[in-house]
Amino acid sequence: MSTPQGGIFALGTSSHAYLEFDLREGVAEEALASALAGLREPRTTMGGVNLVMGFRPTLWRALQPDAMPEAIEDFDRDVVGPDDFTMPATQHDAVVWLSGSAYDVIFDMSLGVIRALGSVASVADETASWPYHHDLDLTGFIDGTENPTLIDAADIVLIPDGSAGAGGTILLLQKWRHDAATWTSLPVERREHVIGRRLADSTELEDKPDDSHVARTDQDVFGKIFRRNTPYGTVLDHGTMFVGFAAEQRPLSAMLQSMAGSTNGTRDALTRYTTPLTGAYYFVPSARDLRVDGNEG
Repeated sequence: MSTPQGGIFALGTSSHAYLEFDLREGVAEEALASALAGLREPRTTMGGVNLVMGFRPTLWRALQPDAMPEAIEDFDRDVVGPDDFTMPATQHDAVVWLSGSAYDVIFDMSLGVIRALGSVASVADETASWPYHHDLDLTGFIDGTENPTLIDAADIVLIPDGSAGAGGTILLLQKWRHDAATWTSLPVERREHVIGRRLADSTELEDKPDDSHVARTDQDVFGKIFRRNTPYGTVLDHGTMFVGFAAEQRPLSAMLQSMAGSTNGTRDALTRYTTPLTGAYYFVPSARDLRVDGNEG
């Protein structure tokens, strides 16, 4: 059985950093992959830090064609709805997601990662994040109500054994800025209809509007995903890091099209109060496939 990167399922961490990298001009893609592979244990367990490393799908396919499903594409085109609402494509070459128990350790480890990759890749985007009241997002609602349990999550998000890329997964990473002033000025009932759930207990509304966030991202329709979202930012500038994993790209891409209103002209009401700033897909290979240098040590 292929072993996934353990940080995907490391729940309960209180500090996070997302580092996206672009390959430096003239540097071979193999050099980036080898440098990332060099970040693996024991260095990555220092201070209880978890690392998840992913690659731009076309980059990983060029390096490891037998360890990559054929159908995964880069996020190289904006998702545009019929009213011109746009989710921007900001695809980079690699991502390192660090999570741990305290930000001082995450900060130090981030410096180490950037230093280790400095000769082959430059930092394209850096975001630090943290949990909000255990499991809420900054809208005040519970985030990930439909998330599978850890017992079921692996079957949902990992490519099965016997398939190309077994033990790997597809990551959709997006940064969404919140319009907090407008959102908090809405009556609670209006906020509940935007989300499609009760604020108090996250119960799904029986009469939820078709443009509610729950209706536009219905996993019974599009397929199951595993979310590890976290809030980011300051009081004056903040939002949500959407961190979604799936064994196939289709559920992730279909949800984005639905949210933008591309499927039936109905745009997700939550997008009236949040603005997507970034968007990228990454292939997160299994721990074994990540060892591109062939060293099992």
